[in-house]
Amino acid sequence: MTDATASALLAAARERLRGAPRERLGEAVAPRRVFGLGRAARVVPVREAWHVGVLLLDEDAAFATGEILRARTEAIRGFTAESQRARAEVAAAARRGGFAEGEVVHVGWQSIDIPLVDRGGASGPLSVVGGVVHVRWSTAGGTRPLADYLAEQLSLR
Repeated sequence: MTDATASALLAAARERLRGAPRERLGEAVAPRRVFGLGRAARVVPVREAWHVGVLLLDEDAAFATGEILRARTEAIRGFTAESQRARAEVAAAARRGGFAEGEVVHVGWQSIDIPLVDRGGASGPLSVVGGVVHVRWSTAGGTRPLADYLAEQLSLR
């Protein structure tokens, strides 16, 4: 199965995932002004997908993961790093946008062009190496065959 297309491999993964819980993907929306006053930013739910390592799969599309966090109510906290503050702001924006307290939220995800990968191109973490679809599972790491990666990830469920 190492010479299968990305479409075929992902379709088989979706079949195995049927009935498994999904996680919601969110997008930031620009705050509107109401009566001249600015409102706080929000992250609103836009779709659901199965989280499979560095991939997010829904019924007809695939996405590369971005930032993964839990929605939480805004609170005054001390932060040792600016990155912690920014992450807390996104988590609070997700809570304001309709995610439940503590719910997993995916933001900054990107669409993967599966037909392009099927034609031998690269999109997101997927590429074709020597005629075999590969996935880059880490920004610092190398690639490995997508079939093996999916088999491993799905065996962990």
